Amino acid sequence: MSTENTDPVVRFEGVTKVYRQGDVDVHALRGLDLSIFRGEFVALWGPSGSGKTTALNLIGALDSPTSGTLTLEGTDLSKMSRRALSAMRRDRIGFVFQSYNLIPVLSAYENAESVMLLQGVPQAERKVRVMKLLEDVGLKGMENRRPHELSGGQQQRVAIARAIASSPVVVLADEPTANVDSATADKLLDIMARLNRENGVTFIFSTHDPRVMKYAKRLVGLVDGRVDSDVTKAQGQ
Repeated sequence: MSTENTDPVVRFEGVTKVYRQGDVDVHALRGLDLSIFRGEFVALWGPSGSGKTTALNLIGALDSPTSGTLTLEGTDLSKMSRRALSAMRRDRIGFVFQSYNLIPVLSAYENAESVMLLQGVPQAERKVRVMKLLEDVGLKGMENRRPHELSGGQQQRVAIARAIASSPVVVLADEPTANVDSATADKLLDIMARLNRENGVTFIFSTHDPRVMKYAKRLVGLVDGRVDSDVTKAQGQ
């Protein structure tokens, strides 16, 4: 794997995560060591319980490690205040969930611009960026449709546009193809691969979908909360 794109965007150093379920400790991560660099298109894959979703939740500051160090752009997340973490999630991280997580009463346009509203981006700039993003994801002419008026694949396209709208350093995609058919999954992955290639957006997927693994440029296999394999594909694969 090339490290010419300078320091890691994300670095796990000896990260553990232990959940308490009744009287039992569940070890989701067991000393995870992993670096991900700017502009990568990475799939974390493995069986259920391998730790891939836990890893994504930690990167997104939706949860915190039990031990070890996790940094985003060189900043130790454990040393950030709750307010700083909230701002980081808003400004530096995009999220794409398998359940879309769109706001039902908002249109596609309004969902896509919602993070920029929180960021205080001026209206004229918001409009230009949202219209361009919705066109980029193939939703030109559907700006005013609400989620219930869109197919599952179209809703996920809105979610992708929303994730990119804030100009994040990294987009976290948790099983983004789980609720769509094969043809739609390929279209969504084409969109994300193009955004990665043309805009340099770093994508990190949690998946067990072979289609995602086909598109990914780097495959990190997790087993029992540790890296079991780490393969960067040759260019053109």
